[in-house]
This record gives sequence, structure tokens and C-alpha cells, in this order.
Amino acid sequence: MRILCFNWRDITHPWGGGAEVFLHEITKRFVPEHEVVWFCGKYEGCREEDEIDGIRIIRRGERFSVYLHAMFNYLFRLRRQNFDIVIDSINGVPFFTPLFVRKPKVAIIHHLMKKDVFFRELPLPAAFVAWLAERMIPFLYRKVPVVTVSNSSRQEIAESGIPDEMLRIIHNAVEHEALGCGVKSARPVIAYVGRIKRYKQVDHLLQAFELVREAMPEAELVVAGRGGQNLKKLVGSNPNSNSITLAGEISEEEKAEILKRAWVFVSPSMKEGWGITVIEANACGTPAIGYNVPGLRDSIRDGETGLLVPHGDIEQLAKAIIAVLTDSELRARLSRNALEWSSRFSWDNSAEEFLEILEQRI
Repeated sequence: MRILCFNWRDITHPWGGGAEVFLHEITKRFVPEHEVVWFCGKYEGCREEDEIDGIRIIRRGERFSVYLHAMFNYLFRLRRQNFDIVIDSINGVPFFTPLFVRKPKVAIIHHLMKKDVFFRELPLPAAFVAWLAERMIPFLYRKVPVVTVSNSSRQEIAESGIPDEMLRIIHNAVEHEALGCGVKSARPVIAYVGRIKRYKQVDHLLQAFELVREAMPEAELVVAGRGGQNLKKLVGSNPNSNSITLAGEISEEEKAEILKRAWVFVSPSMKEGWGITVIEANACGTPAIGYNVPGLRDSIRDGETGLLVPHGDIEQLAKAIIAVLTDSELRARLSRNALEWSSRFSWDNSAEEFLEILEQRI
């Protein structure tokens, strides 16, 4: 089978996130039995042609122009290579493949961004265009099978107008070999690992940490991930800045070490497709706390593997963190359940399920 994937970034892109991990982990498992080609955007210092884990990478265009490059490259070049199927990975803005690709197609939608994310993350003109583009998805992709990653996302996409029978859930997973339990820090450590984006609301965690420190002066906070210039300013003005570590961009090994040492993982995002880092934390025996929002309410089992609190309620977020840090029995129970929960998610299984969808579509 010859598979062409459209995704606006690849796994090496500085802005890459969970969507890139999902597609990369799945499609690299198709190699070498199947040929996989990715078409994605460029970034500074990258090569236009590359190969990663047996996947051929073609990079053209920038953050927004990649969509036009994808269409013209397909029409005048890639179409001649006779791919069997095309994967359209939609990160807010679709590639509009139903308009120019006649081959069988499968779309991936992790979650719909909607106004609340677009207008928070993008300049006004770009946000408006992106929002309109996303609004067109139900009209263009009604006859295209859509893979999503959680029940919340499936419900959200169905409500937007995609027929429910066209939707299939394939969960994100984790690399269990690279994770596993480690030695917890002697002092209570709270961890956040992930991209530093406005909709991730890491500033909520900083505010909650002030309340946590009032109850537990020995508590520490570690924040790791790409981005965060505004976050540095917030930390600099925080009275507890000496107890906050901004680790910046880290390696997979460093991420595993942080998650193993942490007593609790916190994700204050306003929404997620699923929450890979939640399951990665769980695989290290670390319970998670998050807002009761789409995605996180799927990856965090409230009262079993972690705790959910009302969105935006920083006081309740702080109380949940304090509860896990101070109650050793609660923390031990959540940790055991988190380990068991994480063991259910395997990239091999997810790849096998995805391949079945591709074969059925062909």
C-alpha cells in the first residue's frame, strides 16, 4: 500500500505536538510493509526532503502557505505517484482534500478548535479565516471516514455535522519502554509537560501554585515545554519563583525523568483531543489533575487515576493538588490505578486499528 499523509508539521518541527506524535507513531509502524510519504510545512534549518523512521518527508511552505503548497504539489507532482490512499490530518484548518484528491481518503481530527482557541492563539484576520475554514469541514468531509482520539471529540465532531457512522475512535498511546515507575522526589513536586500555548492555560497553574505554597511551603513546580516567553515574565513576578523551574524544551529522556519524580501531573488546558502527556504521566505512576473539559475528561478518570475540577476554578485546582500531595493513601491509590489505566494504550494496537480503516476504505 502507498500512503500519502498531509500534516502541517512533522515530528521534528519546533511547534510539533500531540497530533504529530499520533500520526508519526502510527505510520512508522506501517513501514516497511507499506510506503509512507508525509507532506508538511518547513521550518528554519530543515531539509526540504528527509527520511525519518522509514517515512519519506517532503517539506514545503510555511505555517499557512503549506495548505496551498499541498494542493499544487499533489495536482502537478504527487498525483502521478499513484498513491492508494491519502490521510488528511486536520489541525484546525483542513487541507480540503475532497476538492482535489479523487483517491480514497481518511481524515484525522483530534478536536475542533472553534472560536475560543482560534481567537486566543492567532491574530484577528488569521483567526477569522481559520475559523471559517474549520466551519467548512462538515460540508466537505461528510463522506470521508474520520478518525478521532476520544469520546468527547467524537461527540463534538458529530454535533458539527459529520455523520456519526463516519467516525471512529483510535486512542493516543505511549512508549511504555521509555517510561515506567521511578523514584519519587523527596519533596512534593508538581509537573506540567507540554507545549506552552495560551489555550493550555499554564498561567492558571502558576496561580494555583501560590495557593498550594500557602498550605505546603515545601512544594515545587516544574514546567517543561516549547514556548513560554510570557510565562517567564509571570514566573519572574511570582512570589514563589524560587520554587518554580522552567525547564524549556526537553528531550524524551528528560521528560520521562520529570514525570517519574513528580508526585502529581497537572494539565490546566481549556480543551484537548485526548491528552498524551496525561497517559505518559500515568505510565510513570503519576496521577493527573485537570479541568473537566473535552479530552481531559476522557484521559483522566476522575477519582480513579486523577482528579477533575471545574474549568477555570483556580481555587478548586489548588485544593485538588493539595489533596493529592498531602494524602499519601489517596496518592498511592491514584498511582496504582493510573499505571493500570496507561497499560491499556499501545501504539502497536492503535496502528493495527488504523491500518484496518485504511484497508477497508481502499
